[in-house]
Amino acid sequence: MSSTATDVVRLLTVKGETLAVAESLTGGLVAAEITSVPGASKVFRGSVTAYATDLKHDLLGVDDILLAARGAVDPQVAAEMAVGVRKALGTDWGIATTGVAGPDPQDGQAVGTVFVAVDGPVGAGSGSAGGGKVEALRLNGDRAEIRRESVRSVLALLLKELAGEQTGNERAQDTERNGGF
Repeated sequence: MSSTATDVVRLLTVKGETLAVAESLTGGLVAAEITSVPGASKVFRGSVTAYATDLKHDLLGVDDILLAARGAVDPQVAAEMAVGVRKALGTDWGIATTGVAGPDPQDGQAVGTVFVAVDGPVGAGSGSAGGGKVEALRLNGDRAEIRRESVRSVLALLLKELAGEQTGNERAQDTERNGGF
């Protein structure tokens, strides 16, 4: 259980919001990391591991023309996966991972090419993803390291979006709890 996953669950709980995960290269590791946190059942609705490209379209609604033209390892595919899982599972937030963990390149993309995405609620004046945010990663290491870093990166991206959405009062409470100023 990572401190990032703990912080994600804590912030979602405070906000009364829910999360769903769409995974490809991470194969369920993001969901496992989240569900390792006590109390995750209050905020985590579920996940879709769409490892096969056709499942990204069939289960998550990723545009099939996009998949045919660019392959599964693409920033727009990651964004559509996050939107799709959010809609499919009826949550406030959706996050997604897609990429190449190796050992071989895929869809013309090098090993270590990863895209992580978050899609969240749109609120007036909020710092939310509102329509989604995608981060491109170029990771080094073996297959296991690339997958672990992908998990860490998607959770960090979500945490950044969640923290950006907090109201002033929630930030004050968080600062007091963590000994900040």
